[in-house]
Amino acid sequence: MKRKIFLCCAVVVVVAALAFVGLSPLTAQRGNAAGPMITVMNPAIANKMVDRIPLSPRLDTLDGKTVYMVDINWGGPDAAYSVFEEIRDWFAQNKPSVNVIIKRKAGMYTMDDPALWKEIAEKGNAALIGISG
Repeated sequence: MKRKIFLCCAVVVVVAALAFVGLSPLTAQRGNAAGPMITVMNPAIANKMVDRIPLSPRLDTLDGKTVYMVDINWGGPDAAYSVFEEIRDWFAQNKPSVNVIIKRKAGMYTMDDPALWKEIAEKGNAALIGISG
């Protein structure tokens, strides 16, 4: 298995080196005007960008507000969830008028959770959404 991986890596290195110096790995000739020496993908965006939605305006104060902290489930259910709990405890000690609600997003971190977003929109004033570790 190691030999196969080594051989694959060696082939990739040789092809990359040939392309770097301008040689086609298929013809191994320099300056062949009959055809292109390498194929290049165009990184330009061909389609229209999506409409961007601006961020919500910043709150003047958190006093009396409800802040949601949402764990997006990246890394599994035990991946540093305690960080959100520490932040909640800090608010309880230092800003007791702030209502902190910790939620874990349903499903994988790549999946949508419309019910949670609706709850935050209806009951929350701010949200920290991300990884808590």
